[in-house]
Amino acid sequence: MTASTPTAPRARTAGRRGRTVAAALVAAAVAAPAIPAAAADPADGKPTVVLVHGAFADASGWNGVAQRLRSDGYQVVVPANPLRGLASDSTHLAGELKGVRGPVVLVGHSYGGAVISNAAAGNAQVKSLVFVSAFMPDKGESLSDLGARFTGGRLNSALRPKPFKKADGTEGTDLSVHPDRFREVLAADLPSDTAARLAAAQRPISGDAFTDRATAAAWRTIPSWALVATGDKAVVPDLARFEARRAKSHTVEVDASHSAMMSRPDAVADLVRQAAGGRAADTSALASMGTGTLVLAGLVGLAGVAALTGVGLVAAARRRRAADGGPGPAL
Repeated sequence: MTASTPTAPRARTAGRRGRTVAAALVAAAVAAPAIPAAAADPADGKPTVVLVHGAFADASGWNGVAQRLRSDGYQVVVPANPLRGLASDSTHLAGELKGVRGPVVLVGHSYGGAVISNAAAGNAQVKSLVFVSAFMPDKGESLSDLGARFTGGRLNSALRPKPFKKADGTEGTDLSVHPDRFREVLAADLPSDTAARLAAAQRPISGDAFTDRATAAAWRTIPSWALVATGDKAVVPDLARFEARRAKSHTVEVDASHSAMMSRPDAVADLVRQAAGGRAADTSALASMGTGTLVLAGLVGLAGVAALTGVGLVAAARRRRAADGGPGPAL
């Protein structure tokens, strides 16, 4: 997504329904195999983590994060986001959440942030929200509205519009990213061959995603955590900081591109764990994973910092020995 979003014809094509759970990591895979997500019923009291991808993407981009969370005993569900517009996609996600039992931590990347905020409103099952390089519109706002507040984004000039004919005969517009610009704008800290595979496998998003207005803002009533990627050329850092301050989110800043869940899966997984435990963001544990400069937007007691840092260092060491997440489009 972008910090300066285009206006496109509204499309109302119903999105495809589907859900997947991220499969075990496959090194250098463009899109890892997915299996249907069964209704989760965690026995140990941990919430189920639901990971929602953004534009030009599929669920496999969450592979590295999902593997780390599953190894800690979390149930993880990674549904498909149809990318047909905010109204359609948030309705789709709300339906998916009905198949998950127990408390939920809902995580959204990029455009997925707008989807989770719209879908979670009024759902007591959702205990916390996590926004990763994400849009966080208020009620009545569109992504175009948010993008107009800040400059510096590079996505607009890289977009390729493609008209399509809807079933009712009207015309809609799909948007994708020019392959030659994909790495520069969305994946600068990923290897060039990985970025090339992501560009080739990207899924277009309807122009409605930029113009649909949010009907709710779940971050106003549900505690939230936010990751700001300081190298983001799509959801630019100033926009991400503004959103996090407005939502009073527990916030960390990570030296990463827009694809932070792929290039910094340890940092993202750790933030999700903190949201699952209702803890303020722990910069000590995140810094031990080599994720760059991080900024804490909440306070943690000294005793809590010491305890969490010790656990984080041990967990980080184990995770570094594990296989890194295979590449998959998640933007």
